[in-house]
Amino acid sequence: MPSEECFVYITLPGQTERVTAGRYQLDTTRQGAAVGQFVYGRSYLERKDRVEFDPVELKIQVPPFRTTKLRGNFGALRDSSPDAWGRKLIETRLGNPSPSEIQYLLNSPDDRAGALGFGLNVQPPAPVRTFNKTLDLARLIEVADQIVAAEKDPAAAAPAGADAEQAEALMRAGTSMGGARPKATVEDEGALWLAKFPHRDDRWNNPRVEHAMLTLARGCGISCAESQMTTIGDKDVVLIKRFDRNKAEKGYHRSRMVSALTLLDADDTPDTVDKRQKWSYLLLADEIRRAASGSQSKDLPELFRRVCFNALISNTDDHPRNHAILAKDQAWSLSPAYDLTPNPMIALERRDLAMAFGNWGRYANRLNLLSQSERFLLSKEEATAIVDGMKATIGESWYRVCRQVGVSERDCELIRSAFVYEGFGYDLADPTIATDDAEELPTTRPR
Repeated sequence: MPSEECFVYITLPGQTERVTAGRYQLDTTRQGAAVGQFVYGRSYLERKDRVEFDPVELKIQVPPFRTTKLRGNFGALRDSSPDAWGRKLIETRLGNPSPSEIQYLLNSPDDRAGALGFGLNVQPPAPVRTFNKTLDLARLIEVADQIVAAEKDPAAAAPAGADAEQAEALMRAGTSMGGARPKATVEDEGALWLAKFPHRDDRWNNPRVEHAMLTLARGCGISCAESQMTTIGDKDVVLIKRFDRNKAEKGYHRSRMVSALTLLDADDTPDTVDKRQKWSYLLLADEIRRAASGSQSKDLPELFRRVCFNALISNTDDHPRNHAILAKDQAWSLSPAYDLTPNPMIALERRDLAMAFGNWGRYANRLNLLSQSERFLLSKEEATAIVDGMKATIGESWYRVCRQVGVSERDCELIRSAFVYEGFGYDLADPTIATDDAEELPTTRPR
């Protein structure tokens, strides 16, 4: 039975140096199934300042943890694994289309989301303190474009070996924070920023539109990642400030970060009814109550605002990887919002979010939002004020905000249909409104 293993390191709260926390082992059975095992190290368990990796699965305890889910991976480790773009770079670099989960972890740059790190030695290596500067973005964009072009047209690919060199160049600037878009982490003015590049298949200027949506969300009272624009040659790049890093004298403090996918014990692809039911804002609210009980009075109404915002801008990419909780010290709380993107659609009667949130499942509708407001610690009156106020704000200001941050008139017209679509205000008591596909929602998740 083939076996691989690596050591798992963590940067503890208030520190910049990593310590060894445990060991992750991945075995493959004769039937081809992957079995993962993790155990905290004795020396780590004896530390007074030890912290858990996540509040759900890898809580502090002595016996080993085992899993057959997620190709033998644990949720907290998966959250530290490269995203779709990072995996593409690793596959290109290794010349292997399907590395193991441990190979993805070991070959990704250490600038991953959260506080974990991975290596083959018991003692963690010294942290790398050098980052690309924003002035390096032109070269990074060029290399990313070459890799995307080669993927689209292998016949036009660079000479043998060049693609691996390009992947290596971007890996040194890479990140495992979510998404499939080309990106890199850069440093500017004593802070780390996630630089998200344009893609050759973009229908509109995605970097400027994403910056506009974060600006619009802040105008709706939502806590968002800080963002700014920069232009490199003729290409716009949006810079998103890393909220899991804080500059310190000797490096960066790292916050632990766990995705909603891990909190919900869910799969990336909900291909069955059972898996789809875990993609639920209601269940996420329950998990936040358990994991972040000290901040639930702030976090749950904040989560409700984000659901409302997503419904009003037709952000149908609101999957569980695009929500997270964060721990700068011991306590967990909801992270700032990120990855807010409008999706203009033709349908006027019904649009669905990725996750369910009310009596009518995922239906992005006003009454559906209000139907389970108590689960977010809001009275019907409070929730109604939030929904109606946000509808008015977005309806009146989305265009102005977009134009103010440089979104072109053409692109505004392309995304116009995403905002406050007609079906949002439909009366669901009307028998002419089709709601037969409303999903059966669990009232709470058993533990």
